[in-house]
Amino acid sequence: MSTVEIAPPLLEYPAPTRIGPDHNGMLMTPEEFDAIEDADDDCRYELVRGVLIVSPPADFGELKPNDVLGHWLQSFQEGNPQGNSLDDTCNEVTLKTRTGRRRADRGVWCGLGRDPDYRNDIPAIAIEFVAERARDWRRDHIEKRGEYAEIGVQEYWVIDRFRRIMTVYRGASEERVVKESESYTTDLLPGFELNLKRLLEIADRSAKN
Repeated sequence: MSTVEIAPPLLEYPAPTRIGPDHNGMLMTPEEFDAIEDADDDCRYELVRGVLIVSPPADFGELKPNDVLGHWLQSFQEGNPQGNSLDDTCNEVTLKTRTGRRRADRGVWCGLGRDPDYRNDIPAIAIEFVAERARDWRRDHIEKRGEYAEIGVQEYWVIDRFRRIMTVYRGASEERVVKESESYTTDLLPGFELNLKRLLEIADRSAKN
């Protein structure tokens, strides 16, 4: 009489509390992602449809204009009569989407009338500085656009130094392309004007380093 071999039970390994490049592609729940206590600071982390995505750090062509934009926003908040429309801004913001966690280069909170709860308040504006890798185009312009609109981000700015434009998405359907020669204003931040040409010039100089 033949015998049936019973496979041993699969071992369950606890989710890591520290992550780094070697964890790219690991299956993970949003709760496990939120419980991570430490990470390699040289990488950026997102959770996309249950998969941990580990990306290389941003280059200076992304980092420097992001810092400058943050400075412009804070100067507007402190020195403009309408600056109280801006609650706060912060770089490298993790957004809780319906199915995962996304990393925005910058978040801008406005309209709250108070200090934001960075872990739970959705920024009114999410900002992305495009990387040179072609595969990031779909992520930035299609995937994140839909996910951000779904959670209540009111405007999503995609700043592209390679194409010399900024694309502004409002919700899932409205789109505006801002050319390099133009400035951008929004009713979310009355009194603030983004000089795109100046920002792209800063990105160009920084990318050479």
